[in-house]
Amino acid sequence: MAGEVTLRATLARPFLAATTTPQVAYVLIEVQPSQVVAQVRMPVNVSFVLDRSGSMKGEKIERVRQATSMAIDLLDAQDIASVVIFDHRSEVLVPAAPVTDRRAIKDRVARIRDAGGTRIAPAVERALREIGRDRSGAIRRLVLLTDGQTENEKECLLRADDAARLGVPITALGVGRDWNEDLLIEMANRSGGTADYIARPDEITEYFRNTVQKAQSTAVHNATLNLRLVQGVTPRAVWQVIPLIDNLGYTPVSDRDVTVPLGELETGQGRTMLVELLVDPRPVGTYRVGQVEVSYDVPALGLTGEKNRVDVLLTFTADQSQLQQVNAGVMNIVEKVSAFKLQTRALQDLAQGDVAGATQKLKSAVTRLLNQGELDLAQTMQQEIANLEQGGQLSSEGQKTIKFQGRKTVRLSDMDLPKE
Repeated sequence: MAGEVTLRATLARPFLAATTTPQVAYVLIEVQPSQVVAQVRMPVNVSFVLDRSGSMKGEKIERVRQATSMAIDLLDAQDIASVVIFDHRSEVLVPAAPVTDRRAIKDRVARIRDAGGTRIAPAVERALREIGRDRSGAIRRLVLLTDGQTENEKECLLRADDAARLGVPITALGVGRDWNEDLLIEMANRSGGTADYIARPDEITEYFRNTVQKAQSTAVHNATLNLRLVQGVTPRAVWQVIPLIDNLGYTPVSDRDVTVPLGELETGQGRTMLVELLVDPRPVGTYRVGQVEVSYDVPALGLTGEKNRVDVLLTFTADQSQLQQVNAGVMNIVEKVSAFKLQTRALQDLAQGDVAGATQKLKSAVTRLLNQGELDLAQTMQQEIANLEQGGQLSSEGQKTIKFQGRKTVRLSDMDLPKE
């Protein structure tokens, strides 16, 4: 059965000059579950791993209770939920079981109180054990929320590796300013999940809601992107741009073939990649420079190994009016990825003690962000540039904002994707 996943490839510049030198071409590749699977509601198996240490006292712990209760309301008897709480100890507050009695679960959650220190790894281990009790094939997720530094970070990374082996992406959320963002990012990356920065406790509910709803809308599994290029076209980079900017890297099957594992696809969002190609010169004319293929499974419909393909066509011309044509939406994404790269390199410079280099790269990133209308992030970055120039370091909040918000400069809500 065809049509469960739509596939589209759009060039940033549909025309390249017929010159004698190689040129760079950018292709935006959109992989999106179609309306055929939009109504498929997947059962989920989710464990909430919640920090209840003393620093969570007050609004934060209250918001955690509210957010968890709201997330439970999104689940029903086909779903499985568990709750693990931790300070310097960990406790399975709600063992993994079908959500048949929401009130009983929410009553237990309402009794969570703050106490003690912070040890994340044992809590994650216990949550993975709870998730692993079910073998039904439900979509697995672990939601970790913390506001503090933890003991034994190496152990946390080992538990993230365990999560990856079990097929449990970790949504790692840090609230406040006194937690290690690099640790949470690495835990998320290793498990195939995501990390985020919650600046205000009143935002916790929205993050929990999004995590559960996205899991429920994950009907497409084992998606893989294959890009087959003709001779004279070389892949240089593959960037994910939706849902978050990320350098995916790729597996070179040959000099001209690229494979990128995409994993699960969420209805309403899918995945969008930006591919950078180096194209050898050609005479005037239109050429097929490659083919994009996506393969995937839809377990709920009993489908495995389905495929969809689309050709990438590029025209070489000497017509100056044609050479001026660009796809504004794709070029905007190219610029946003460039800004993200500058931010990343700035943080690397700073980690190596090169304050001047970091400052210069952040200034360049600000210019790009202002041109894209990303005013809030640009303003935060300008304040951090002042911090660097005056004191030689970033604020904790500013560094977290740059690391996390910089990856969100491409969103479905604020970008104009190309239309057919």
